[in-house]
Amino acid sequence: MQNHTEPCEGSYEEVAPRHDQIRAAMQSIGGKWKLEILWLLSQRMHRFNELRRAIPGVTQHMLTQQLRELESDGLISRTVYPEVPPRVEYAIAEPARRLRPVFEALFAWMAEGSNASEPVMAEAASGASSLGEAR
Repeated sequence: MQNHTEPCEGSYEEVAPRHDQIRAAMQSIGGKWKLEILWLLSQRMHRFNELRRAIPGVTQHMLTQQLRELESDGLISRTVYPEVPPRVEYAIAEPARRLRPVFEALFAWMAEGSNASEPVMAEAASGASSLGEAR
């Protein structure tokens, strides 16, 4: 097991602004369903029920909450058409389009783990991951 009591490089003044940025980013995209919603919307526009069917296990209430948060953070757009019944479409906003490399990195990370003899998480825990080597 690694010794995690070694001091970090950089002073608090250098690390604190990055920590705040990470917290803000995670608040925007963190949540059980937000990344999956963003990935689906990065493929094409979806209506509410299409999203609900595409995400097994999400409740109507939770999907509504996550969509509202993503919209308030400017990551998705919501268009309401004045029809009976009302039609609502969700699309990814430009700031969230820049997450495409993040999704590609996640897919590569998972593919790397599925091709290895050990699961990726076990590899990361042992300290042998590429992230650990980059220190």
